[in-house]
Amino acid sequence: MIATQIHVADFTSGAEAARGTVVVIDVFRACSLIAHALAAGATRVIPVSTIDTARALKAQWPDALLVGERYARPLPGFDCGNSPTEVLAQPLQGRTLIHTTHAGTQGLTAAARRADRVFTGALVNLSATVAAIDDLAPSEVTIVAMGHEARERCAEDDLCRDQFVRALSKGAVTAGLCATHEARAQLRSAPAADKFFDPQADWAPESDFDLCTAVDSVPFAILMQPVPAAEQSALSQAESLWMLTPWPVRSPSPSLGAPRGTSRGTSL
Repeated sequence: MIATQIHVADFTSGAEAARGTVVVIDVFRACSLIAHALAAGATRVIPVSTIDTARALKAQWPDALLVGERYARPLPGFDCGNSPTEVLAQPLQGRTLIHTTHAGTQGLTAAARRADRVFTGALVNLSATVAAIDDLAPSEVTIVAMGHEARERCAEDDLCRDQFVRALSKGAVTAGLCATHEARAQLRSAPAADKFFDPQADWAPESDFDLCTAVDSVPFAILMQPVPAAEQSALSQAESLWMLTPWPVRSPSPSLGAPRGTSRGTSL
């Protein structure tokens, strides 16, 4: 059985108000990058909301990979921008990533303050995340689409959210979900995809588009958990820190139960 109630919401405000089990979606590119980095051997990703916090953590964890962007552009002094292509070119085995972005990490850290649990949301591990939610059988799920710069809806996050709602409300992980070629056909003309095909935007290579639209290429869900208390106490950080790690689940099953109800984020 999956959730009894499914809510949908948008942007950081929606993440802050989200209840139950929460999925925070950022297809281009934060949540896709996180999934690919963990699949390539990174141990964990630390999502943070501010650039200053990210830099302070890097100073205390010099071996960590510092990744981030604002307005999609790489940040000065960071090891990588928010490009999965760039991150996958780094040695990742056993490493921690420190990650701050304009939308995705804002939603993740905002949701963690109130939600029962928080998963990342992306096309690349869509079925695995639905299966994880089925394993947990929560009474409520909130699907948050972060949108473009966390201020306006965008085609890629709306598509991903629609797939989540369809799978959860129909109780089926795989039935009716879009395939990679369908996702790419729908999103090639999305405004947020323009940068991937702009030769001047070397910070957003075309391969990022392919990585972010490779449906179900990562076989696990990704859950937020608190950084261990002993580790947090050794850091000079006032805010609570969270980490993203793989959530092991069984293989998705074709049918997971009866239809459920859906509500808009305004009900939150």
